[in-house]
Amino acid sequence: MACIHAVVTWAGEVEVSLSRGAVQIPFVLLSLVAACGPPPAEDIRLPAVFGDGMVLQRETPVTVWGSATHPGTVRVSIDGQEVVTRVHEDGSWVTNLPAMPAGGPFTLTVSGAESTSFSDVLLGEVWVASGQSNMEWPLARTADSVNAAKEADYPQIRLFTVARATSDVPLTDVETDGWSAVTPESVLGFSAVAYYFGRHLHGELGVPIGLIDNAWGGTPAESWTSAEKLASMPQLGVDLENVRAIAEDRGSPQWVPSSLFNGMLAPVIPYTIRGAIWYQGESNAGRAYNYRALFSGMIEDWRAHWGIGDFPFLFVQLANFREMQDEPSEAETWPELREAQAMALELPNTGQAVIIDIGEADDIHPRNKLDVGVRLALAARHVAHGEDLVHSGPVYAGMAIDGSEVRIRFDHVGGGLVARGGTLEGFAIAGEDRTFVWADGRIEGDEIVLSTPSVEAPVAARYAWANNPVISLYNAEGLPASPFRTDDWPGVTEPR
Repeated sequence: MACIHAVVTWAGEVEVSLSRGAVQIPFVLLSLVAACGPPPAEDIRLPAVFGDGMVLQRETPVTVWGSATHPGTVRVSIDGQEVVTRVHEDGSWVTNLPAMPAGGPFTLTVSGAESTSFSDVLLGEVWVASGQSNMEWPLARTADSVNAAKEADYPQIRLFTVARATSDVPLTDVETDGWSAVTPESVLGFSAVAYYFGRHLHGELGVPIGLIDNAWGGTPAESWTSAEKLASMPQLGVDLENVRAIAEDRGSPQWVPSSLFNGMLAPVIPYTIRGAIWYQGESNAGRAYNYRALFSGMIEDWRAHWGIGDFPFLFVQLANFREMQDEPSEAETWPELREAQAMALELPNTGQAVIIDIGEADDIHPRNKLDVGVRLALAARHVAHGEDLVHSGPVYAGMAIDGSEVRIRFDHVGGGLVARGGTLEGFAIAGEDRTFVWADGRIEGDEIVLSTPSVEAPVAARYAWANNPVISLYNAEGLPASPFRTDDWPGVTEPR
């Protein structure tokens, strides 16, 4: 308060003694106020996600944060824009740059008593790519990787990989080699799905793309969800204890609930992003019923922590895998996991890439990651950018019983329903005995009509309801229909 008194006294004296020179008063006051403000902060530090060559999210306020010695001020500037913030009592600081259009390269400068500058900074679209092994899978181990790498010369697509890490508490930083532009050398070890996703968006949107690879193979969704969120979901029940038991039994800390959220995700929050892409579920297939709540809860959890609203969250439905089934009534877990994934579409700003037609029976890691990335990118163009395009294959919309026939309605039919190969296969119907048998089908407009002499009074229908089903239904744009069932009868993973 001594500083404020001094300002008032001096202003009064100037007012009296220099009445004809009152125009100078604001000058004196400003000088005194500045002299009494906090000094520039010292020992300024930023998380490793900030670096040379990074991409910042365009057209939305950009969060910049870090730590410094308290008390003090921190200035952040880029391309003529500057903001000033104060260091909090705990030594942390955070501020937001105003929304800016795509462009660059720029220099981002963060200064206090000393300055730190990051060069070659671009403004564009930033996406986090997370999940387990199929998201982590590098381009070098995919189909046609040699040719894909040869043509990988995209200086405006930037890659950032978060090193594997687990923790019992949220960390503040990650290990990384920093940001790098896409070259034949840099892309080979990067997530193939994320790269193909980013490449498609870059080509269609014509803006820089930043991709943050944040995945770890063989991990469950529980590990990617915060402890607070898991504690708020009692419906997970014994499943959560089973996950902890598996983690202890295997000695693989990445299975400990919340360990990856703490070690890999929390440190890059709240780096401003457009959205997230997710490829995971294999490790949760045996607990598919609870994945219904868990997966949607995880999406809500991420959005709550990022604090930028319901950002687009796009995910890959599990591919076909293992031997094809002979009979439609065989009980399997993967179709139930796919169903649980699709239920997340009830959340706003979500999208699903169906890849039920490009998996491999004998490999849980299908090598075709190009189509996976492109289908995710189609969803991004619609969900994140509002493009009016066919971004999904046919999706079950309703059923009607017409005597001995079942009529199935679909959304997202695009240019029309198509039976690839000329015959509809993979459909089954059941009567009150709940025993499914293969059904014949025909296309009538935007509907599929199913029947079989074996079921005179059908009550339910299913399509592609198997680990590795027969696939036949597409839209004219070549996108496969999502597996579905019209019944809600207990499955093999539902608690009893």
